[in-house]
Amino acid sequence: MRQKVFITGGAGYIGSKLVPELLKEGYKVTVYDIMFFGSDFLPKNNPNLKVIKGDIRNNEKIAADCKNHEVFINLACISNDTSFQLDEKLSKSINYDAFEPMVIAAKNSGIQRFIYASTSSVYGISDKLEIKEDHPLVPLTPYNKYKGLCEPLLFKHTNKNFEGVIFRPATVCGYAPRQRFDLSVNILTNHAVNKKKITVFGGKQLRPNLHIEDYCDVVKSFIKAPSDKIKNQIFNVGHQNLSIMEIAKIVKKTVEDENPDFREIPLKVTESDDNRSYHINSDKIKHILGFKAKKSIEDAIKDLCLCFKKKIFVNSLNNDIYFNVKRLNKIKAI
Repeated sequence: MRQKVFITGGAGYIGSKLVPELLKEGYKVTVYDIMFFGSDFLPKNNPNLKVIKGDIRNNEKIAADCKNHEVFINLACISNDTSFQLDEKLSKSINYDAFEPMVIAAKNSGIQRFIYASTSSVYGISDKLEIKEDHPLVPLTPYNKYKGLCEPLLFKHTNKNFEGVIFRPATVCGYAPRQRFDLSVNILTNHAVNKKKITVFGGKQLRPNLHIEDYCDVVKSFIKAPSDKIKNQIFNVGHQNLSIMEIAKIVKKTVEDENPDFREIPLKVTESDDNRSYHINSDKIKHILGFKAKKSIEDAIKDLCLCFKKKIFVNSLNNDIYFNVKRLNKIKAI
């Protein structure tokens, strides 16, 4: 019998892609989400899916709702730097203050395995060619700082009956039902297709990337992995380590190839205050779990180009549903 999986933040960008895949594999899934973006992006009328509107700061509710589940996946957070900075006090209460009580609630409710999605941005700036998991954390923003500070709080509570595993994913790209156009590859593709031009902010910053399908695959690997391979472990998860300018050039070429009727797309460079720059090494997860990313940035761009051709997105340049900051401002969530 397949395990029961409890996912906080499961109605977001990642969850909208991950949840259907888990259901296809026979898992029973509970999505627990505050629903800033609603739940319309999740599968409908599936007997193995339960959707709960809830706040991770409500310890009693989350403890009650995650009972009778084996696996707990924490995706919930105010995601990305600009969203976090709308109200840092409130964002901290969700991303950091709520974390340890949530871990304790999960443990006391009988959860056996807790999977925490951190971020590779905890590394901040590094001139090392490839950063491994033991590299010092030098976060540049409060969002990344609190992501990193949560990590030891999980391992503080693990034991033989309550396992914890942490992964630090690269910047995610590609299509999901609850699409985001505020992530680097997705932003550049949206602009290339709909503005017929690309603006590169900075360009020299080094940034690893990860296709959303590979993200989902690695989460499934953590669910299935033997305890001795993952308990109290931290894994980098990334694929192509490129500069922002290299990414922009790939977007330009791929969008032009996918849209032969387009004129040449111009590239403009402007200054950026986003100084994050790092390349991550993902050898550890390959050696321990045999996981290796299969999808490329080009695949993500091609998928998005196809979606644009099919007119899946509505007003992708301005619709708040695709942008975390715009959405949070509109609904006055923060």
